[in-house]
Amino acid sequence: MPKKLLYALALAIAVAIALAAPFFGYPVFLMKLLCFALFACAFNLLIGFTGLLSFGHAAFFGSAGYVTGYLLASTGLSPELGILAGVAASSVLGLVVGALAIRRQGIYFSMITLALAQMVYFAALRSPFTGGEDGLQGVPRGRLFGMLDLGKDLTLYYVVLAICAAGFALIVRTVHSPFGQVLRAIKENEPRAISLGYDADRYKLLAFVLSASLTGLAGATKTLVLGFETLTDVHWTMSGLVVLMTLVGGMGTMAGPIVGAFLIVALENKLGDWGTSLAGRTGVDWFGSLGESVGMVTGLIFIVCVLLFRRGIVGEAQALLERGRRGRSGDAARMNPSRDREAA
Repeated sequence: MPKKLLYALALAIAVAIALAAPFFGYPVFLMKLLCFALFACAFNLLIGFTGLLSFGHAAFFGSAGYVTGYLLASTGLSPELGILAGVAASSVLGLVVGALAIRRQGIYFSMITLALAQMVYFAALRSPFTGGEDGLQGVPRGRLFGMLDLGKDLTLYYVVLAICAAGFALIVRTVHSPFGQVLRAIKENEPRAISLGYDADRYKLLAFVLSASLTGLAGATKTLVLGFETLTDVHWTMSGLVVLMTLVGGMGTMAGPIVGAFLIVALENKLGDWGTSLAGRTGVDWFGSLGESVGMVTGLIFIVCVLLFRRGIVGEAQALLERGRRGRSGDAARMNPSRDREAA
């Protein structure tokens, strides 16, 4: 089957599943999955296609959530303007952090992003408008454009689906644009890209700000969905979590971060239920404590992926399909040697 036709078929199946999902699952949980999937895809744009490992993306995720939540709860701003304000805040913060961090490379870049993100965390902890350790509570959903009542989970689900689909489409378009090709060149060989006349720092800064903006879009949307914002979203562990999602799913692939986000978030939210069900069916009481061991199970999955799936789940699946396609091409060539002689 041609690759384009295969991709089109996979996209059609994914769209059908996404449209039908709220009729078979809990809409709020599904919306949370979508928000984290967009978060992981935005992070993947930076690490997978630009080669920059940031340990501070939680700052953009949480800051957008705080700005959106505060404006919606305190000023009565409409949800669309609240989300835009959150994205703008994360973009400005991304510009500041990126301008400081891209002056260094490798682990030094990562440590600068982590240090600046911790500053944002302590600012959120001490600032009065964030609610401190209690966080922002009771964020209203409101009405989108004054017409759509977002208080209905089903309506909000399709709005969130549209937002995340638009964000994902922007990432796909960016990666396949001339700008995206330059980012790939910088990732593969930055000195050569510079020798060709490209301003590598400027391109990396643009990629960093775009990644921060999309991360903010995910964080602002998540606050609208759940109705609260807490320090968890700006803590360094959230930055580590999105790294884990991207690596498990497949860094540098389009669908990998989505798969990784779905897997990790599902484990965090459903592992306890699965353990209770297993304990009831097998009579083994140990399964009932799985809900308290989410970190251990997630760590084991990460170790397995590092040892057995070096490219991530989607990356290994793509490699397997590519080997199968090359194997069939080789068999066809051996069965038709005359065609090769004629070509020669």
